[in-house]
Amino acid sequence: MADPSSYRPKPGQIPDSPGVYKFRDEHRRVIYVGKAKNLRQRVANYFQDLAHLHPRTRTMVTTAASVEWTVVSTEVEALQLEYSWIKEFDPRFNVKYRDDKSYPYLAVTLNEEFPRVQVMRGAKKKGVRYFGPYGHAWAIRETVDLMLRVFPVRTCSAGVFKNAARTGRPCLLGYIGKCSAPCVGRVTPEEHRDLAEDFCDFMAGRTGTYIRRLEKDMMQAAEEMEYERAARLRDDAGALKRAMEKSAVVLADATDADLIAVAEDELEAALQIFHVRGGRVRGQRGWVTDKVEAVDTSGLVEHALQQLYGEERGDAVPKEVLVPALPEDTEAVSQWLAERRGSQVSLRIPQRGDKKDLMATVQRNAQQALGLHKTKRASDLTTRSRALEEIAEALGLDTAPLRIECYDISHLQGDDVVASMVVFEDGLARKSEYRRFQIKGFEGQDDVRSMHEVIGRRFKRYLQEKERTGEWEEQPTDTPADGPAATGPVPGPAPTGPVAAPATGPVEDPEPREDDGRPKRFAYPPQLVVVDGGQPQVAAAQRALDELGIDDIAVCGLAKRLEEVWLPDDDDPVVLPRSSEGLYLLQRIRDEAHRFAITYQRAKRAKRIRTSPLDDVSGLGETRKQALIKHFGSVKKLRQATIDEICEVPGIGRRTAESVAAALASTAPAAPAVNTATGEIIEEDDGGSS
Repeated sequence: MADPSSYRPKPGQIPDSPGVYKFRDEHRRVIYVGKAKNLRQRVANYFQDLAHLHPRTRTMVTTAASVEWTVVSTEVEALQLEYSWIKEFDPRFNVKYRDDKSYPYLAVTLNEEFPRVQVMRGAKKKGVRYFGPYGHAWAIRETVDLMLRVFPVRTCSAGVFKNAARTGRPCLLGYIGKCSAPCVGRVTPEEHRDLAEDFCDFMAGRTGTYIRRLEKDMMQAAEEMEYERAARLRDDAGALKRAMEKSAVVLADATDADLIAVAEDELEAALQIFHVRGGRVRGQRGWVTDKVEAVDTSGLVEHALQQLYGEERGDAVPKEVLVPALPEDTEAVSQWLAERRGSQVSLRIPQRGDKKDLMATVQRNAQQALGLHKTKRASDLTTRSRALEEIAEALGLDTAPLRIECYDISHLQGDDVVASMVVFEDGLARKSEYRRFQIKGFEGQDDVRSMHEVIGRRFKRYLQEKERTGEWEEQPTDTPADGPAATGPVPGPAPTGPVAAPATGPVEDPEPREDDGRPKRFAYPPQLVVVDGGQPQVAAAQRALDELGIDDIAVCGLAKRLEEVWLPDDDDPVVLPRSSEGLYLLQRIRDEAHRFAITYQRAKRAKRIRTSPLDDVSGLGETRKQALIKHFGSVKKLRQATIDEICEVPGIGRRTAESVAAALASTAPAAPAVNTATGEIIEEDDGGSS
């Protein structure tokens, strides 16, 4: 535990300007990011008597080893920089909301020639129009099914679309009138895009226009005695009304707003957001967070606004944002939101009427979400703590292993030998720190030798990081025992350049990297290393650590056959009870390492198998290979082409065409492949295999 006075800046050193500050730990990792109107006043508050600090703030300042800051011109710039740094450095003491589920969106791919309506999850893509999020994917599909009667937009995948275009026959939706069948030319690309844009307009809330138009056309068709057409228009209008009924009217027709509510206690907070577009609730989502910093409701709201709108532009930021408490600097946050939207954004607390009533509903949802989250997590926290304590007791560790790394070797009969490293912190997977290795030191199958190589490479990198940052440095033999030693980063303001130290031995990843606070690949040591295997693998891992002079990291192995735990230099295994939470946690970690390793090994094998004869043509890059396949349609047709025909492809000269023809001729199949079950000849139809 560090003494904050050891890195406290000197009086007058901190400017009294707006800015953003960072606290770093002894490993130079950024652990907290904050902003301030006046840096001098804000940063000085962290260096008062520890007894007067909030417990979480006290933990942060005693974990930190240095503080630095960046001066900006305005408070809006400080807000933007704070958001960027929190996203970049992932500091452990900042509030970070995490979705309580992966929400599906209704997406329209306007970036394609023939836009497609589909369900999408995950990160948003450029050129795609999103509606939602929705609570369930089936709700999206029901809505789309109703609307395809009126807006018959394409919903099929690229493969189905291309196959229909090739055969000249549309899919079933084209036959029953729920797709305009642009694949077979029933409508032009422009007509189909108009349908997609009308679909988007309706989903955006402009519903009255279309329903009135359908009803007018229905009456006109009835007057002209076109009763079948009138009946269809009646059914279309009914379908749109049923689609509208799925999202209740809550506010005036023209209202576009997001309503945010927070439910919190001393340790955690839950956030609920209702997205209202065109007066209707078009989406809902929830976040939960641990209150790892001393923050009130206004601070939670500010963090939520940063995370919710930090990557959004234009109409994705609504005209109105209703919150339970205003951020500390409301003017700066409002200006930041307005810049992202491109027009004025109203940020306020609802005081009366329908908006206040709806906010109460959102608040009830937040309270229920927090209660459900705490119910789920209470036993989970207890179980994880008990599991770590059982592991520490069984292995004779001084403390519970808060960071555990597990390694596994995977191969297929000695080919494509790879290894995985998975990381669990506080009993939970930390997937951002997973790593994969290719075995480089030898060829063939030898799990013990592979484990020795992987452990050696990983911890050699750890020592190099320590030496490079000055955390560990060999002292001259004449240095007195009580003399100064480089035990950590120099406290004070930000360094002016990269900190570099000469590394001994070969460096596997020699590219220069600054001490910027980003999570490094191998900078942080575990308290426990788990290997997938028995005595031989454990001995290999321990030998690798001994060769590097590392003696403060425990090693164990988990053998699959009897689920025995092996320790170095022990002839007998440690047998944990089958009902032990510690054994269950070790099994989960081992299984995750196995899954991660075998996924990587299969990907490498598939990549090796998916080769093309064109790969051997000297000077033929990926772009021109794709151009050849696109021009001829397949490797088979390219193999049948003449040199003059190959030269017709843009970017392909005669010499390259001759090389392509020669490469394909040398790899021509001796006979066609046959499906032995059906007798069907399997033709080569793509450019990715041979």
